[in-house]
Amino acid sequence: MHKTTKYLGYAGLIPFVSMPILVMIGLVDAYLGYLHFVQYSAIILSFFGGIHWLDAIQNRRKDHQLFVSMLPSIVAWLSLMFLDGTMLLSVLSLSYIGILLYDKYVLALEKDILMDYTKMRMQLTTVVVLSHLFMAYN
Repeated sequence: MHKTTKYLGYAGLIPFVSMPILVMIGLVDAYLGYLHFVQYSAIILSFFGGIHWLDAIQNRRKDHQLFVSMLPSIVAWLSLMFLDGTMLLSVLSLSYIGILLYDKYVLALEKDILMDYTKMRMQLTTVVVLSHLFMAYN
């Protein structure tokens, strides 16, 4: 993977890490911080369906992958619409873990790219889930 890909991936963690800290030290109101956090989380979760959309189209798959590519966006939107508090944070966290597992077993990337991608995604997802936990206890 290109260094730029990795830099952008890790830069995407900035809001996940900074918002709980800003709330904890009192620079951001807890409720507004929570709202900004879950909105950002939902947007980023939606992003992860895109790689499956591309993979399904590029590899001319007619199986479940094309349909599953829409799930992160739908789950994120429905979660924002109908959930709140720790339930919303929990569903978003579990969705990140679920799409990571799906990535690992379904994506048809070259083996070395898939290994690098999965390694990076595991690191990113770990930080994201921990940030959700931290936000739940703020």
